[in-house]
Amino acid sequence: MASTVQTAGAGAAQKYYRRFDRVDRVMHSLLMITFIGCALTGLPPLFSHQEWAVKMARLLGGFSGAALIHRVCAAVMITVFLLHVVRVFARAFATTGLKPMLWGPHSMVPQPQDAYDIWNHFKWFLGKGPRPQFDRWTYWEKFDYWAVFWGMFIIGGSGLMLWFPTAFSVVLPGWIFNVATVIHGEEALLAVGFIFTIHFFNGHLRPEKFPMDLVIFTGRIPEHELKEERPNEYRRLVEQGRLAATETTAPTPWTKVYGRVVGGAAVIAGTLTVVMIVYSVVH
Repeated sequence: MASTVQTAGAGAAQKYYRRFDRVDRVMHSLLMITFIGCALTGLPPLFSHQEWAVKMARLLGGFSGAALIHRVCAAVMITVFLLHVVRVFARAFATTGLKPMLWGPHSMVPQPQDAYDIWNHFKWFLGKGPRPQFDRWTYWEKFDYWAVFWGMFIIGGSGLMLWFPTAFSVVLPGWIFNVATVIHGEEALLAVGFIFTIHFFNGHLRPEKFPMDLVIFTGRIPEHELKEERPNEYRRLVEQGRLAATETTAPTPWTKVYGRVVGGAAVIAGTLTVVMIVYSVVH
């Protein structure tokens, strides 16, 4: 049963609407934790000539201990990714079919509207036009989403080759493992740099969200944010008579604390990781 809360200093009841279900939130948490785990354990071998990397490896049980943690995190991450793909197709076949998954406001597939939004967003940045009106997914959220697929195939694929070289050597030439070593490290650095800067900024550090956007942890978005950030979605739900069906209870204090602690720790860990990478590159 839906409920409302009082907005601070306003006296008006604040409604909340469901944006992510529990499975979405659990999968995101696992993906976030394992990605950070892979990042922190993958840096020491890449920068083993740096004193900080040696010290970090010692904290992780040596380079062998770091490698073990790295592989466990990678295995969980790949499993979560595969479960997500299966869930997406299962829900599509069980409900509305493939078309809404490939086209429309609920689709994560890039569409002409996204190119239009990008153009209008840059015009807004330069003060040359109004802010674009977004629907359920913004163009940068779609970019983040598909970046995971790219990373899984490129970083995950090369990582599996290096993890199980004997099995892959049956069908692959020896030189390909040297290529996989380079690709795995360089693409991982690119992914770490992007997630811990661009993604964190868009998700948490931009002015209207600073210091933390809790929606991915609580699964709920307040009505004023839905109207301001995704006005097209709000209008569409109202016109279709589906807004009330998405209304839900306010997030519990525990979920807010969980989001701030886990999300804050991720932002801090990510920021320190970027600092260490930049330091190692320029030092």
